[in-house]
Amino acid sequence: MRRCLLGAASAVKSSAKGSQPFSCREATTVTLFPGDGIGPEIADSVKKVYTAAGIDIDWDEQLVGTTADPRTNSMVTRENLDSVLKHRIGLKGPMATPIGKGHRSLNLTLRKELQLYANVRPCFSIPGFKTRYDNVNLITIRENTEGEYSGLEHEVIPGVVESLKIITRVASTRVAEYAFKYAHENGRHKVTAVHKANIMKMADGLFIKCCREVKEKYPNIEYQEVIVDNACMQLVKNPAQFDVLVMPNLYGDIISDLCAGLVGGLGLTPSANIGANGLALMEAVHGTAPDIAGQDKANPTALLLSSVMMLRHMGLVDKAEAIQNAVLGTIAEGKYRTGDLGGNSTTSDFTKAIIDKL
Repeated sequence: MRRCLLGAASAVKSSAKGSQPFSCREATTVTLFPGDGIGPEIADSVKKVYTAAGIDIDWDEQLVGTTADPRTNSMVTRENLDSVLKHRIGLKGPMATPIGKGHRSLNLTLRKELQLYANVRPCFSIPGFKTRYDNVNLITIRENTEGEYSGLEHEVIPGVVESLKIITRVASTRVAEYAFKYAHENGRHKVTAVHKANIMKMADGLFIKCCREVKEKYPNIEYQEVIVDNACMQLVKNPAQFDVLVMPNLYGDIISDLCAGLVGGLGLTPSANIGANGLALMEAVHGTAPDIAGQDKANPTALLLSSVMMLRHMGLVDKAEAIQNAVLGTIAEGKYRTGDLGGNSTTSDFTKAIIDKL
């Protein structure tokens, strides 16, 4: 099976037409959002592994506010955003947004305000960790800034709420170009556009029209279109038939989590949010797990592998390879696994085992 490199440097460094490669010589400081719940524990695990690996990074730790910042209508403050814009690279732990409290999602705020237009999630089977599938090796690329997550809702009359889905040519073309470029530069052979244009003929119709136009620039990349409900079924039946999937925001949110379930869950799944001109924010996409917070039980794999994507983005490929091999090797060995992976190791023991493999 083709090996999945997390956030292969060539594609992620030049993340969009007109963007500039990120250079680690330009910034040794990385914005770090430890996050909520188990976030600080798994962020500490990353820092320990980096220290052991000899990676010289200064962490600019950012804590979100406890009340909504009127400048962002979110608990993500203007200062939080400015840190990422200054350093151009960041790593984020899980964040909790209270449901139905009237202010914007923390994650949505970061993606919208920083124009992180593509969410990239490698999803691959880990040798030695048995799941229902052993041949998964795909990439989901999700448009990150519009669609149903545009945040445009209002009550028409009492009891009737209207929520607007926004699809634009600019955003659709941008994420399609990223998907095809990623496939081309990472030796992948097929891009699948996921849509519901049979029902939303104008909105999703525009999205696949943009994908078709971009495809003309990449004659060596196979291209197909699959309706979103059929895509879910086909992924469960035979995930090996897919390579790179590109899709609007909501479908990407659902399908990327479905793909994580194929290989063991969100605790094993890295993620990168890519913007223009080398801007990137990598994140663990699992929840805050408040029930085990502070108990040394959390699995830091997702944040560690997301940080591997960050290192590749920064051009530190050898360091990324070393950490990726240590993490996957520890899981495959099976001696040290956290509870969600079927073991009983603590976060500290799991982290030490990874360090011992560096």
